[in-house]
Parts: sequence; structure tokens; C-alpha cells
Amino acid sequence: MKDFDALYFVGAGGIGMAALERYFLAKGKFVAGYDRTPSELTKALEDEGVHIDFDEDPALIPNECRDPQRTLVVYTPAVPDTHKGLTYFREHGFEVVKRAALLGVVTAHSRGLCFAGTHGKTTTSSMAAHILHSSGIGCNAFLGGILRNYDSNFLLSPTSPFSVIEADEFDRSFHHLRPHIAVVTSTDPDHLDIYGTAENYLESFAHFTELIQPGGALVIHTGLALQPRVQQGVKIYTYSRDEGDFHAANIRKGNGEIVFDLVTPWETVSDISLGVPVDINIENAIAAMAACRLVDAPLDAMRDAISTFMGPKRRFEFWLKEPGDNGRVMIDDYAHHPGELRASISSVRDLYPSRRLTVIFQPHLYTRTRDFAPEFAAALSLADEVILLPIYPAREEPIPGVTSEMILGQVTSTKKCIYSKENLIKSIELSNFDVLLTAGAGDIANLLPLICNEFKKQKR
Repeated sequence: MKDFDALYFVGAGGIGMAALERYFLAKGKFVAGYDRTPSELTKALEDEGVHIDFDEDPALIPNECRDPQRTLVVYTPAVPDTHKGLTYFREHGFEVVKRAALLGVVTAHSRGLCFAGTHGKTTTSSMAAHILHSSGIGCNAFLGGILRNYDSNFLLSPTSPFSVIEADEFDRSFHHLRPHIAVVTSTDPDHLDIYGTAENYLESFAHFTELIQPGGALVIHTGLALQPRVQQGVKIYTYSRDEGDFHAANIRKGNGEIVFDLVTPWETVSDISLGVPVDINIENAIAAMAACRLVDAPLDAMRDAISTFMGPKRRFEFWLKEPGDNGRVMIDDYAHHPGELRASISSVRDLYPSRRLTVIFQPHLYTRTRDFAPEFAAALSLADEVILLPIYPAREEPIPGVTSEMILGQVTSTKKCIYSKENLIKSIELSNFDVLLTAGAGDIANLLPLICNEFKKQKR
């Protein structure tokens, strides 16, 4: 891939695209793109210098991006091939590449710490990036969530040899990477619209492990069905909360805090306090610290960074936390897979064991709902009350018979219902929530300020 003066991103408002846009802005390139709708992220990108249009009319493409010899075009698989802008670029001889291919090129000449898994990869990669940045080692980080510590999903270091990458399995994107350290957090089947079967999904992860470079290492969660196929010269380490080469010991919970000791193959790091004290973050922190320990991050720096880590936005993010034992609570989480949803609800239960829990969930994708409706229902049934929104389609067309009712009918909670987005806010006015969890990967995020404001108005 030759050097370009300008880059045009089709799907510029995607979280993965945003990190690359920020990277090339920092390199002094002209960066522009298209997205379907404005968002908080597109506004931030525009403020930083990215030119973004919200109409796919090729006439809107800026002049700086009209020379095929000077402009690279980048797109995500979520963009349909019929997109007018993509069609223009292809018909006029531009080099057009997927986001994953460009990320692979950008990170090929660094020592990549790549975090893969059905769930957990955003938080673990973000923790690792925060550790390396805070320790002074530094990294170039390309993440799938906006870190609250930095209000960005991208960290830049002109001198560090390390990259931290959220390795996305969708559309086999992570096969473009060549990790130095790879972490696999989970391999629960997902994206069956792409892979077809759970076996194919697992095979994709097996191939990912083959891409780890000699002299590197694989850190894998214990108990996975995945059978790694690493190259000669690649070491394999295991981790989990309670067992493995890296695990926790002496876990202490109380007064809103979680503290534990990290056991490694070489030493024990005592008194690690989670900045975001929820149970699932014990394992997330172990995975992140394992990867950083393997690139010689100082132990004290790891301990300090985990304690100051605020988490990515929409990953167990508190929107309301009133004081007192009975203060009302609102938490938002990006959970959109049954395993993630179960972990999120269980974490809230762990924090507030005697409180009444309501979950508002927006299913994401027709295919995922079709494939995992019973599992979604089982996870949601852990709540006292369940409110579902209609399915968020993202890149998909509707599938006849696949609706949120598929999930609702199998939920065993005594209080359950479905509301349109338009009627949801009105329903909150008439509710009396105690602890509220909102979840999903769709546009429920746009409703969070309204939901929180109405929650605060409720009479108790």
C-alpha cells in the first residue's frame, strides 16, 4: 500500500473507523468521510478536523479526496456495495480497502497486543492501553470504546514500539493482524450470519492464533473449546479469575470496592484495587495485566493503572448513583450477546443483591435475535422486571417472524413488556424504578440522557 496524502472513510462514524481517522489526522493527512447519521462521535471527529458528510451523493466528496493517486478509500463491511460514494470511487480507479486491512498495515511494524473474544475485548484492551500509557512505556491504541480517562478511543505514542488493538472477529477482520501478544477472552458463538456454524466461528479463532509471531505469546481463558494452533516459538499462558497461569487470589469486596492479588508464573502482585469495581472486571484486569507483564510493564505501574482506570463509555457506566443504602441507581452497558448480558445483570445483582432490578434491553440484529432468543430470555429472566425495545437492525434487513417478541415470550420474570422508543420515555414517567440497567449495542445510547432525566423525576 503506497503512501497517500488524503484518506476517505465510508462509515466514518463507526468506533473502529474513528481510531484510524484520529491516527491519520495526527500524521498530518487530510481526512474526510461519510456516515449515515450525525452522532456524538461524528461531532467530536469534526471538531478534531475530519470532514464528514451525511449524504452519499458523490458530488459532496471534497476536492482533496478526488485524486486517485493521492487518496486512499477505507470502508467497513457494514456499508452496502450499492453505496453511491463507494461506487464512484471504484469506478474512478481509487484504491479501496477494508478498515481491517488498513489497521493490519498500520500495526504490522509494531509489537501488537491484540485482544480478541466474543466479549471482554473492549475493556481488556482499554485496560492494557491505560497501563502502557500510564507507565510511560506508551502505545498506539486502536480501541472499540471511548475511554473515559482520555475521552477518546485512540492513544498516540510516536516513540513506543507497542500497539494495542481490539481484534474484531466480525467478517474475519482480525485475520489481518500479526500479533506479538494475543489475548482470547471468550469464544461463545456469535456472528453466525457470517460464519454459519459455531464450528466455523471457533475455527476462525484457531486461525487467529496461527498469526501470532514467533517470540510472542498467547494468553487464553481457561476452559475454552478453542484449540490453539500457534507457531513454533510462541508461548501459551492461561488465565481466569480462580485458576490458570495468571489468576486472582485473596479477593476482597466491601464498601463499593473490589481488591485482589494477582498471581503470575513469576510473582504475586498484592492489593490491586479495581477502578470500576464490578466482578467481571477481575478477569478483565487479569487478562490486561498478563499481556502487559509479558512486555515487561512495571508491576507497580500495573497496580496504579488498574486503580485509576475509569472504563470505556457504555461498559458498565453509572449514569445515576444516589447516596445511601437505598439511593436509586442507573447503569448502562453495551452488552448485546447473551453471555455479555448475563454477566452484566449478574454484576448488578452482585453489587445490589437485595434491590429490585429493572432491565431495559434493545436487541441488536435480526440474525442474533433469531439465533439466540432462548439464551437472551434466560439472561433477562435474572431481572425482576424486563422492558424490551424493538430490534435494532444495524446492517440487516428484517427477517419475517423475527421480533423482540421471540425473546419476551420466553422471559420468566413476572413483569415484562415491549415499548417502542417513542413510548419508552412516557412509560418511565409512570414507573418506580429502584435499580435500572439499560443494555444493547444499538441506538438506545441516544436515549440515555432522556431515560436518566425521567428516572430522576420519579416520585418515590
